[in-house]
Amino acid sequence: MATPSPARVADTEKITINLGFVDLGRIDLLVREGFYASRSDLIRAAIRAQLDRHDAAVSPTIIREDFMMGLRDVSRSELQSLADAHEMLDLRVIGLARFASDIPAELIPATIRSIEILGTIQATGEVKKALEACRHSKGR
Repeated sequence: MATPSPARVADTEKITINLGFVDLGRIDLLVREGFYASRSDLIRAAIRAQLDRHDAAVSPTIIREDFMMGLRDVSRSELQSLADAHEMLDLRVIGLARFASDIPAELIPATIRSIEILGTIQATGEVKKALEACRHSKGR
């Protein structure tokens, strides 16, 4: 099986859930009757409905805590510019934080003051280790 190229990144993350037999049967019935194309379709729709239901309650937190929603690309040139200016980045993302593959791990502690990612981080193994160390060493 071929592995995807680094340029090709999935826009979803796989999760695993446990459901009771009756709930699963009811989902299968809705799929069979044509309400949804698949189990995944129903589960995604149900999750979106719950997220929408609670949107008004969490929106103030997103604003207050200065989160960026969606995709946040971090490039080597951005981090190098911060390092050259002796500045630090507070990175707060709900969604995907994607670190360029050419970022050296040593640049992370020199440029990232704080990091909180609610979602997914895509980075090389070395950068992920540096981010984790950065998170722990700074009280996160």
